[in-house]
Amino acid sequence: MKEAQAYQKCINPRCGAEFDRMEILFECPRCGDLLDVCYRWDKLPVPKKLSDFSKKWADRQNPLNFSGVWRFGELLPFCEEKYRVTIGEGQTVLQPCCGLAAELGMRPNVLYLQYEGLNPSGSFKDNGMAAAYSHARMVGATASACASTGNTSASMALYSHSCGLKATVFIGEGKIAFGKLSQAMDYGAYTLQIAGDFDDCMRQVQEVCRQLKIYLVNSLNPFRLEGQKTIMYRILEQMGWEVPDWIVVPGGNLGNSSSFGKAFAELKELGLIERIPRLAVINASGADTLSELYNERGLRWNGGHVDQELIADYYSELDAKHYRPNTIASAIEISRPVNLKKCVRALDVCNGVVRTVSDEEILDAKAQIGKYGLGCEPASAATVAGLKHLLADGTIGRDERVVCVLTGHLLKDPNATVNYHSQMKRPFSNPPVQVPNDLEKIIALMKA
Repeated sequence: MKEAQAYQKCINPRCGAEFDRMEILFECPRCGDLLDVCYRWDKLPVPKKLSDFSKKWADRQNPLNFSGVWRFGELLPFCEEKYRVTIGEGQTVLQPCCGLAAELGMRPNVLYLQYEGLNPSGSFKDNGMAAAYSHARMVGATASACASTGNTSASMALYSHSCGLKATVFIGEGKIAFGKLSQAMDYGAYTLQIAGDFDDCMRQVQEVCRQLKIYLVNSLNPFRLEGQKTIMYRILEQMGWEVPDWIVVPGGNLGNSSSFGKAFAELKELGLIERIPRLAVINASGADTLSELYNERGLRWNGGHVDQELIADYYSELDAKHYRPNTIASAIEISRPVNLKKCVRALDVCNGVVRTVSDEEILDAKAQIGKYGLGCEPASAATVAGLKHLLADGTIGRDERVVCVLTGHLLKDPNATVNYHSQMKRPFSNPPVQVPNDLEKIIALMKA
């Protein structure tokens, strides 16, 4: 029997169980831990240098080469081309932002904003959904589901519609921005609003998917994270295949940070990069599980032997306090991130750091980013808010090349933007000015 070139493997070294790529799994059936998609690279055609991928863009009439995910298909080769799903995801920009760099006291031309809001559903999630729905198509799934703070539901609804799969969204009561909820409803998803928060929805959707054999597309799904690796490939592509010094990303369910670490570990293993950039994951103070466990309690990867008891004890404390996360950055309002262990691994791979920022700092950073033409949702701005801390304490040098990942579009949560500028009276607020319906007074005001 021919050995499969792609397979699933438990990340827990005490288990290490392997499973066929055709199995629909979102946790290890033997020990309950997370799964990776793994490859037998020695049996696969891998480019000798990253710049070989540049040739794909010349053939962009081919939808798979136009896709910012499948253009890099050799680096996520878990399914054949005939199964690959694309709706034009990954047409994103890496924007140098000299004006913002100057405001932050950085050298010009060292700060870049990776704008994922240009994806079809307006967030980075489309990278992962292109991969997840390709796997769903390959295994013959007919229905999909997710728990969501908003962006996942919008993306899932869009991709499930394109593939002809039924889509069910689990959202928490009052815990979703209308800009995102409107997408899920418009794209035809069946929406269930649970009396609880995202963590409650995440528990329920997993059990529903187990019992009803529905394809789960949350980032527990290891194939979804394969698609999210491509955000890093596109950053390298837009930097002329040079590796930046730092990648800064918001920390919610920790799928992005986990996938970024995997991407760079694989590129280094394949000899396609000489060094790995450092990683900074930024929590909101109202949802700071990673920061608490990593910075205060010393949680580490430890060669895969992650201290599960430490995690369990902390979660028990949250339960005892009836804790619920609360932040303006609804996309990262998560207290039990499902990819916690993979993120800790990514921090190990990338010599990473974790920081926490307040809602006020997030909104101030969001307004600063907006001035330079890349309006984003609040969670995205956690990156720049965190960068300010990292510059202030000297962790990041002012001449180092930094990429902040902006995960979602401005219009995902317009209420937060309008409230900041019209109600909050913060340093970067830009409120409308009340003026009578009188031409002379309007002109006088504009001349002032």
